[in-house]
Amino acid sequence: MSASMTNNTASGAMSPNMTCKHDLISSDRVEGTSVYSPSGEKLGTVKYFMVDKASGDVAYVVMSFGGFLGMGNSFHPLPWKTLHYDKERGGYIVALTREQLEAAPAYAEDMSPDWTSSQYGSQVDTYYGGLPKM
Repeated sequence: MSASMTNNTASGAMSPNMTCKHDLISSDRVEGTSVYSPSGEKLGTVKYFMVDKASGDVAYVVMSFGGFLGMGNSFHPLPWKTLHYDKERGGYIVALTREQLEAAPAYAEDMSPDWTSSQYGSQVDTYYGGLPKM
């Protein structure tokens, strides 16, 4: 929320001087959004995202990749800053090929990593650190 988006009324209604930020989206609308390579190949979909509890910033998007009919999927955490929303496609673009994604840190649905440890996040950040900025 921007600084001008405060709730100053007792009823909880927006104040008349409140501005609306139209690039916000509900988390349930992000989940399931397609993720594409720059060439337009669909790589997967957003399963969920990880939010830094202290700052409130989205740190990672966990993308579902591979599998068939939801079985055998692997989950790939991508740093949020590596994604770019493409209005024409209605999905996110990440500067990755399928081969780069296959080599990236990933886990199976029943083997979730320990996000409380900084080691896993560092491993993910190191892998994606060399990606070109979009």
